[in-house]
Amino acid sequence: MAFIKRKERSKERFSLLLLDLEEYYFEQHTVYHVTTSSAKKRKIRGSLKVCSKSIIFEPEDHVEPILKVCFCVYLIKENNVVAPYRVERGDSTFLFHLEVSSKTEDVVQTLLQLHRASCLDKLGDQTAMIAANLQSRLARTSFDKNSFQNVSEIPHMECEAEMVTPLVTNPGHVCITDQSLYFQPLNGYPEQVVRIELHRVKQIYKRRHGLRPLGLEVFCTENDFCSDIYLKFYKTSDRNDLYYYIATFLENHMVEHTAESYMLQWQRGHLSNYQYLLHLNNLADRSGNDLSQYPVFPWIIADYNSTELDMMNPATFRDLSKPVGALNKERLERLLSRYRDMPDPRFMYGSHYSSPGYVLFYLVRVAPEHMLCLQNGRYDNADRMFNSIGETWKNCLEGATDFKELIPDFYGNDPSFLLNCLSLDLGKRQGGSSVQDVVLPPWAADASDFLQKSQKALESQYVSEHLHEWIDLVFGFKQKGSEAVAAHNVFHPLTYEGGIDCDSIEDPNEKIAMLIQILEFGQTPTQLFTTPHPQRITPRFQSISRTPSVNTPLNDEDSSFEDLTEETRRLAWNNIAKLKLMSTHKIHKEAVTGIAVTRTASSVFTTSQDSTLKMFSRESNGLQRSMSFSNMVLNECMNWYFYSIPFGRRQDTLMGHDDAISKMCWKDNQLYTASWDSTVKVWQCDSADIANNKRCQFQLLAEFEHEAGVNTINLNPAGTLLVSGTKDGTVTIWDTSSSVQLHQVHCHSGKIHDVAFSPDSRHILSVGEDSCLKVIDVQTGMMISSVQADEEQRCFCWDGNTVLSGGQSGHLQVLDLLSNKVTTRIPGHSGAVTAMWMNEQCSTVITGGEDKQIIFWKLDC
Repeated sequence: MAFIKRKERSKERFSLLLLDLEEYYFEQHTVYHVTTSSAKKRKIRGSLKVCSKSIIFEPEDHVEPILKVCFCVYLIKENNVVAPYRVERGDSTFLFHLEVSSKTEDVVQTLLQLHRASCLDKLGDQTAMIAANLQSRLARTSFDKNSFQNVSEIPHMECEAEMVTPLVTNPGHVCITDQSLYFQPLNGYPEQVVRIELHRVKQIYKRRHGLRPLGLEVFCTENDFCSDIYLKFYKTSDRNDLYYYIATFLENHMVEHTAESYMLQWQRGHLSNYQYLLHLNNLADRSGNDLSQYPVFPWIIADYNSTELDMMNPATFRDLSKPVGALNKERLERLLSRYRDMPDPRFMYGSHYSSPGYVLFYLVRVAPEHMLCLQNGRYDNADRMFNSIGETWKNCLEGATDFKELIPDFYGNDPSFLLNCLSLDLGKRQGGSSVQDVVLPPWAADASDFLQKSQKALESQYVSEHLHEWIDLVFGFKQKGSEAVAAHNVFHPLTYEGGIDCDSIEDPNEKIAMLIQILEFGQTPTQLFTTPHPQRITPRFQSISRTPSVNTPLNDEDSSFEDLTEETRRLAWNNIAKLKLMSTHKIHKEAVTGIAVTRTASSVFTTSQDSTLKMFSRESNGLQRSMSFSNMVLNECMNWYFYSIPFGRRQDTLMGHDDAISKMCWKDNQLYTASWDSTVKVWQCDSADIANNKRCQFQLLAEFEHEAGVNTINLNPAGTLLVSGTKDGTVTIWDTSSSVQLHQVHCHSGKIHDVAFSPDSRHILSVGEDSCLKVIDVQTGMMISSVQADEEQRCFCWDGNTVLSGGQSGHLQVLDLLSNKVTTRIPGHSGAVTAMWMNEQCSTVITGGEDKQIIFWKLDC
């Protein structure tokens, strides 16, 4: 947990964690607390912290309690025991002697100012006066450049900000140089300066804090939610300037991931369910440093009574298509009834699935100080504590106001949050038993075993098949929901992203009250997806869904990847960067427009802008046939020309379209033709007639209408789906058996050069003249990845993860879609690569280009 790790680095006794929400810690001084409670005076040495709403005395002797002085006096951690605060009321007087007496006047002046603020009647006025005091302090100070690690560092910018930790924000100065990011707190806590070397940064995220775009979080460790620093700025422009400076510095060695790129990695099994959820939480502004936006994970297991956990039984798992509040049908009906009678703004659930109180409910055994801080120095009633996992699940199903989800710790490796290792006195329950360790379900031998089985459940086949449904609810298109969805997933308006615009509230009292409510109530994650989230690809396992999935594979081919051919392909693609140029042949007078190879791979056919069809023999390594059909560019003809290979002559001509034919595909006696006349036509013919050199009768079976000229088409391996790419940048997916349009996605700003299905038919890749490569999910029509190439790509082959493409410069490039990185560039043609063919084993590639050449490539592995 992020704040636990930060706390362990602290040399102080949790003093900062004992402030009220939105309280600032300004400065500290070494003092002696003079006490007359005993027969003789005692001078207790310690540290006096001056805060915006209180002063705190932390004695050096840990047996002595911490004193917090507001309108009453709190005695905290007496005898160094974490326990509910003891309150001393009345006319108590506390005498402190500063170790450096010259500072006494400044301290008194500060305390008088803060006291005047506390005496104001309205909360907004108090907050405004404290903020003015803070800004005055920040304006009178600046970043101390003597703190630079290296004298040669060049500062880029400096501004004021706050370091965010759980329940506390710490004001100070930010400075960024060409080498490091620095934060220098006003109070010197947790150290005089926090430094992060820029070359160590792995990820940076813009954050919204209190629903305002002011936060920035920096990570030096990937796949974690423990960041190195979380900064909250006073101006969005300062936050953005710092973000872009770091992003520019890191652009050569940090990959900019999006929700869609992570989705592609998860879909294809390169990210676990746990890792994917962590990434989505990060992208959706969830942070371990912000308890109002702590990472949220789903309840997965629904069985807390059995002695054995059956991972193959669907009843073991929670229904992930519904939020917690809709899992119990009877409770849902009661909530719906109340919802229908409620005036606007209506909401279903008065509490959220994640809030500071819920997070600390789970973590009270490892972060008791936070719980005491949040609840005015008291633990919750012992019967309402986190006593049992099974009881908590039952209450989430049946309780009138309990709809909470889980936190990542339930699927991690540290079981301490389930154990009372600190021997805390958390109270006694009604039956007389004291609150100790969390009671585990019968199927868990101990806390570590519980976590291991929870991890296994999260990565199980059932969850992998259904996790996308929960993502739709929390991070996706059902997050706020239409009216139809509203009955299942509507929370209090305060929790919405952008549901409350605090900056638009003019009344300062109303504004501060709203901000405090937001911080205490919890917030909905930033919405990452606006269309249904695709299902994970799980080809190796048998489905154990409760009902047949609506997301069944779109082709009926065997999905197993274990056969020899597939292993050969996988090995080839793993080594695709080792392609070696074998030979080049200049057989055309203009650019090559198309390449086809016979089944035996003995002959290669090419078309060209010179209006000729060439037949090249691989055996003799020479030109075997040449035929000119018309004075038009081949692949830009309105007619089909049937060519007899044995006789070397045109056999037949058929008028098919009203404009140029741009692409043709052949599958199971059916011919698919794309044209600039904005249609794709499907023709039936007898392949036996063609094989016997007989005149073939073509019958028009279907016509797919488009709004712009069709530039390219492709069929999936089973021939059940067709994808088309048009001149206006639109990709359309068609069902070939019913001629029904399934999805239409406008994804390029210019014409599309090439489109193709992945071998498993789950995804489509398209390249266009906007130099972008787009990946589209076939099931949902969602564009799940977009890669901006450094030049226009004209043609490609791919295996679903890796792309071999030909660009405008004539080079081939190998692109890893899972990391959005170009891994290899291979010099080839002297002009744009315009056509590409790859054999079934993925070991031989033939390319054609504007340089009028065809090049033969061989995999050297």
